[in-house]
Amino acid sequence: MRMRLADVAVRAGVSEATVSRVLNDKPGVSQATRDKVRSVLDVLGYDDRFLPAPVAGLVGIVVPELTNPVFPALSLVVQTHLARAGYTPVVCSLVPGGVHEADFVRVLLQQRASGVVFLSGVHANTDADAGPYEHLRRRGLAAVFVNGWMDGIDAPFVSTDDASAVEQSVAHLVGLGHERVGLAMGPARYVPSIRKTAAFHDAVRRHLAGSVRPGEVDSLVVHTQFRIEGGEAAAHALLDRGVTGIVCGSDLMALGAVRAARERGLAVPEQVSVVGCDDGPLLDFTDPPLTTVHQDVDAVGTAAARALLAELRGEQGVRGELLVRPRLVVRASTAPPAARAPRPRRRPVTTGS
Repeated sequence: MRMRLADVAVRAGVSEATVSRVLNDKPGVSQATRDKVRSVLDVLGYDDRFLPAPVAGLVGIVVPELTNPVFPALSLVVQTHLARAGYTPVVCSLVPGGVHEADFVRVLLQQRASGVVFLSGVHANTDADAGPYEHLRRRGLAAVFVNGWMDGIDAPFVSTDDASAVEQSVAHLVGLGHERVGLAMGPARYVPSIRKTAAFHDAVRRHLAGSVRPGEVDSLVVHTQFRIEGGEAAAHALLDRGVTGIVCGSDLMALGAVRAARERGLAVPEQVSVVGCDDGPLLDFTDPPLTTVHQDVDAVGTAAARALLAELRGEQGVRGELLVRPRLVVRASTAPPAARAPRPRRRPVTTGS
């Protein structure tokens, strides 16, 4: 007969999370409760010799991809703090059409991992179901979520302040004299996209009320993908609408926007200014060096690691969301707008999915 946590929990009169903590010898359970749970396990014939051998102090770090430099950088910060605390971090990178987040979580639970950090995972998708996260919390797995938000999850959240990132970008372009600014953003279903789009609307109303009509703001936002090809496609659409400055949802999108401008024979920054987001490595060496909003990877990763370590000690940290303020880094992809040369015929663009 296969034993379930729910069966043990009912017999012992405790939660499934408490049973999981006893099985994994985690803190936060009184000795009397431990004895009660172990008695029930004995009665039901529990034998842990047939369970997979756990990896001591295993902690999963789930990332959506490794092609965007910000994710490996965030992961490295989290890994460093966890390793110093004696845990064994394991990076789980999602593969399109392959292993999914739920698959990694299932393996981590089977291996009786201590916890997991989700970096911009499924929790950032407003179309996603919170059920799997609620399940892992009931199983007693400590979790921290980075750069996203999902209601009803009993765990700490840490995010970059997306609204501040867009406000700084728009204010910078307006300060240079741009009167028509567009936003190239990733899919609208993701929390960072929603927050940045809302902040863009607010910033345009405050900074460009004289040059952009209220009903026109939506036409200055284009949602594609957080990739070079997505930024390129979005920039072509925005340039067709007469913008002179483009705020992008990521550095990769910004590089695509620069490419789109050049395909039209427009100089960056003399005729089109471009602002990225994240401030990945090597941006000083792009052509031109990219003005971007610096995501404080060290602060975000450190906060996430500390929150998880507190959960692992049995301390319930502050619920809600910690926002880390980013800062604008001005390089050479932005400048005051100049008169444009006539645009050549637009070449067709193929975008990735």
